[in-house]
Amino acid sequence: MTKIIQTGAAVQQQGAKLTTLIPLHIRRSGGRKVVIPASTSSDSAAEHHTPILTALSRAFHWQRLLDEGRVSSGAEIARQEGLNQSSVNELLRLMLLSPETVRPCSRGSSRKP
Repeated sequence: MTKIIQTGAAVQQQGAKLTTLIPLHIRRSGGRKVVIPASTSSDSAAEHHTPILTALSRAFHWQRLLDEGRVSSGAEIARQEGLNQSSVNELLRLMLLSPETVRPCSRGSSRKP
């Protein structure tokens, strides 16, 4: 019998059964179950959620286009990108998040957070 536990703690069993421990976490993400390996070191790396990062990068890019005057509105961005205007405006609202919530990457950027 193989038993998978989410905490990574050792399981003590009596008898001649073989136990295999796989340290992992099972989380739900967008209706899907995602298997995340448990960190074996004390310093765990930050988790990245790709759809959120993609949405934030689009919002930052589009806001830069608006600030530089390359486009005049979210409707023009929607036409250029082939998206619905409401989708573009929803993503642009991500720019209203607190700076503590969204920390820009310092790699390759001269802007300060």
